[in-house]
Formats: sequence, C-alpha cells, structure tokens
Amino acid sequence: MNGFHADAGGCAVASFAPEEAALLVQLAGESAELVDRARHSDVAPTDPAVIRLLPDAYPDDPAASAEFRRFTTDGLAQRKILNARIVVEMLAGSDGSDPIVVRLDEAASLAWLRTITDIRLVLGARLGIVQDGDEGDIHDDETALLRALFDWLAFLQETLIDVLDASLER
Repeated sequence: MNGFHADAGGCAVASFAPEEAALLVQLAGESAELVDRARHSDVAPTDPAVIRLLPDAYPDDPAASAEFRRFTTDGLAQRKILNARIVVEMLAGSDGSDPIVVRLDEAASLAWLRTITDIRLVLGARLGIVQDGDEGDIHDDETALLRALFDWLAFLQETLIDVLDASLER
C-alpha cells in the first residue's frame, strides 16, 4: 500500500496495484451512481449515505429544505459525478498486470480529494461512524473489510493533502 508523494514538478504521484485501482474505480462509480439516483428523485433522501453526500440545509423545515434542494442538488450532484469520473478515467485502461501510476496536477488532486471524501462519507454511513473517534460496530468480515477500506482511503487522503500542503509552501 503506497500513498501519494510529490514528483520533481510538484505533482502528486501514486502507484496502485491493479486490485487497488479496480476497487477505487468501483467505489467511485458506486458513489457517483448513488448521487445520480438521488438527484433524479423527487423524494427527500432517507439513505444515511445520500444524506451525507447531499446534506439537508434545513432539517427542521421541510418546505425550506425542498426549496433549497430544488436549487442546489443538481449542481452539487453533477460536480460529485464529474469528480468521480476523473478518478475512474485516470485509473482505467490497465491490462491488469502492472501497477497503475497516476500523476495529479492541482485540479486533478482536488477532484481526487473530493471523490475520496465522498466514498468515505458513504462508507462511514454504512459503518455507523458519525464523528471522529467512532470505531463503528465491527461484528463480521464484511464490516471489517469496509472499515479497512475506510482507513485505507483516509491514508490516501492524508498523503494527498500532505503533497498539496507542501506545494503551497514552495
């Protein structure tokens, strides 16, 4: 498991095993699909993951919430889908035998950070993680796998932020 590091030009670079890349592609695609379905629904979301991805601005005022969603959900969802698509496209095209190396400029780095955040929001909702320090209730192999993914994505996110922070200091 490798994280991001800076190359000589200041770009964020990471190498992913084919399995890691395939997993990121799957998770980014599922996150985008979840958002896309929610944006085409006329019903307020009840899935905790969707509520985290498209939060309710006025939870105590259904009319104001509906009005806010009407004006903001589509644009927010489109941006989330576009960010996920950037991640998917950068990881696509491998023959499955060699590591996949991604080199991110600042714009791509931000798309990756947003997508990783969205995936972690979904996983956190599925695990019952509400705030920092929550461990979630790990009671089976599937939950343990989701928690390991959640932690791996946190590691990727942290190393990418470190690269971006270092580039700001130059």
